[in-house]
Amino acid sequence: MGGAALSGALWLGLLWAGSGAGGSCLGKCCEGRDAACVGEGWREGGGYGTCYCDGGCRRAGDCCHDHGQACPALPCIVGEWSHWSGCAEQCQPNLRIRRRYVQQEPKNGGEPCPALEEKAGCLEYLTYQGEDCGHEHVPAFITTSEYGKERKRRAASSLWPSDKEAAGYCVEFKTESLSHHCALENRPYARWMQYLREGHTVCVACQPPAMNADTHRCSGDGHNADRGKILHWEAVGNSQCQGTWKKIRQLEHCSCPLVHSFIFT
Repeated sequence: MGGAALSGALWLGLLWAGSGAGGSCLGKCCEGRDAACVGEGWREGGGYGTCYCDGGCRRAGDCCHDHGQACPALPCIVGEWSHWSGCAEQCQPNLRIRRRYVQQEPKNGGEPCPALEEKAGCLEYLTYQGEDCGHEHVPAFITTSEYGKERKRRAASSLWPSDKEAAGYCVEFKTESLSHHCALENRPYARWMQYLREGHTVCVACQPPAMNADTHRCSGDGHNADRGKILHWEAVGNSQCQGTWKKIRQLEHCSCPLVHSFIFT
């Protein structure tokens, strides 16, 4: 190796050693774009000079060479969803809530946290004291069949002893009309409304505690209605998503696909 080449190699080696190559970002990591989190040395993409150790340096393309090791990106980590709460109010259509909590905050540009709260429509037929609300709802109030799983978990009531918890039936309807608000619904807890379509057959299950303890029927199920009678329904969680349908038949078990299966609330 010639003298000039050797001199150049030594100069580069000294420059690398003096640049903080072993830890330009050590102790300088910070969140977001922060000009105070600055270093001096080689950059990740090549080149030597001022470089940064903040959470925005990857987007800007000016991270120090050791940013990935000294400031690893850590994603947000959340826990499992809680059980659904009861309805915010009894005896009228309202909302229920479930939450999850952050177990690890995102760091150094890691994946941000997803939604921590979800809401869904609901309707309770019992007061907090376990008494029947004492009135009938004229339209059929419906919600996604997923609510039925939570309802069974919460169904402990003196009006519905354990030997009756499995009681219920299903009604098939053919949708005749629905408002355009159903298709426009995009809130996470209400996207099930998008699957409502004119002319489609839907299955709606009647389960405790929506079932009246005396009649063992759900409000709006079309009992004694002939096949030509127009009946009204409304989606719980969005009163503007509503329409009409005709009863096809009553069954012991539902047979519709999940996206076309609902429950009386």
